[in-house]
Amino acid sequence: MSENNLTTAGGHPVSENQHSLTAGARGPVLTQDSHLIEKLAHFNRERVPERVVHAKGSGAYGTFTVTHDITKYTRAKVFRKVGKKTDVFLRFSTVVGEKGSADTERDPRGFAVKFYTEDGIWDVVGNNTPVFFERDPLKFPDFIHSQKRDPKTGYKNPRRMWDYWSKAPEALHQMTILFSDRGIPDGYRFMNGYGSHTFGLWNDAGERFWVKFHFKSDQGIKCLPGEEAAKIAGEDPDYAGRDLFEAIERKEFPKWNLKIQIMPEKEAETFAFNPFDLTKVWPHQDYPLIDVGVLELNRNPENYFAEVEQAAFSPSNLPPGISASPDKMLQARMFAYPDAQRYRIGTNYQALPVNRPSNGVINYQRDGSLRFDGNLAEQDNYEPNGFGGPVQDPSAKEPPLRISGDADRYDAHEGNDDYSQAGALYSILSEDEKDRLTTTIAGTMQTIPRELAMKNIAHFKKCDLDYGNRIEKKL
Repeated sequence: MSENNLTTAGGHPVSENQHSLTAGARGPVLTQDSHLIEKLAHFNRERVPERVVHAKGSGAYGTFTVTHDITKYTRAKVFRKVGKKTDVFLRFSTVVGEKGSADTERDPRGFAVKFYTEDGIWDVVGNNTPVFFERDPLKFPDFIHSQKRDPKTGYKNPRRMWDYWSKAPEALHQMTILFSDRGIPDGYRFMNGYGSHTFGLWNDAGERFWVKFHFKSDQGIKCLPGEEAAKIAGEDPDYAGRDLFEAIERKEFPKWNLKIQIMPEKEAETFAFNPFDLTKVWPHQDYPLIDVGVLELNRNPENYFAEVEQAAFSPSNLPPGISASPDKMLQARMFAYPDAQRYRIGTNYQALPVNRPSNGVINYQRDGSLRFDGNLAEQDNYEPNGFGGPVQDPSAKEPPLRISGDADRYDAHEGNDDYSQAGALYSILSEDEKDRLTTTIAGTMQTIPRELAMKNIAHFKKCDLDYGNRIEKKL
């Protein structure tokens, strides 16, 4: 049989791929047409469930190169020496929109980087904003529901969004970014990326430092005016993905400069606010940016589904030298992300080429859906054992994290200042930027009840009196 001949998934030659098997020229289709049944059954299952958030995305491969020595903060091999290169895969996405949504909608953008390090996968799963709408993960599903479609009508309703926000002032900082010019990036190349959460670094001496990751666009920041974004959405809804793909094909490789903020472990206990609060940024005057390296994207995927749609990220992928922090949202995401991928793609999603670590995997996990790698053949699957199977590596042990306090459901909002940082961001905007920001917010409030609008305006006035007054006047 020629290598160019069509076969079924079982490898059987296909004699006819244009006409179904029927009882007579006009007769009904026969279920014994196994090629037809297989073709239709596979077609019905071609789409894995889309991500609940970050459903539509684009991605590319590249290289991370260390340019500055940070080994005094971390033992992670990805930062071992200046000049060291590590392969990466970066997936960009919109957050709330579904798979068919436009790339130019006003929405945060996902910025997820997969580093294929010597000590396993390191995933920095962040956004193009340094903060988020929530600080407590128990509120996250409700927040997303308020941004999605009305369960009765099936369409998005601004009333639901503003009703939720009227009772969630912790979102004001992120809202100010979202409704500002930066709420609609001009493609993926012209925006920053952030780890957003506070993470930990630890060095060979067992010292821990808290860290924030910043990916600064080497292309600069470019944003789209709302009118232009709406026009592009109708003409080219895949605008951002197309721009990224075609730039790489032209060998105009986009770059981001990785920088970090470092906080010594003890300082977190006495800092002015909770440094693990995802709605807050660390002041740069207290913790200036430190240069680390350069990330360059230089290779497009060969197949969108296999490499972009099946790319699976989790902030729980942390190689030795990089650790989690007490950030409540991070703690929840470390469970939720891999759990979502096991449901969406399959139990063994990490064995797929785009997700597989470069250093190989040795463990006792067997069976389950999507097992296509030989299932480790005859190797037995329990430990401890007497057959010389893989054992633990004490050298990878993270230094102990000091924790104290009673187990309780603490109100992280009580006494928390949800207004100052949003107000400070508003105060540094130009007059034109303030005008566009408040016009955009007022525009989204046009159809909601006056009483609900005034509740939200009261929050904006607490950020900055001029901020709220401008919105009120424009309504």
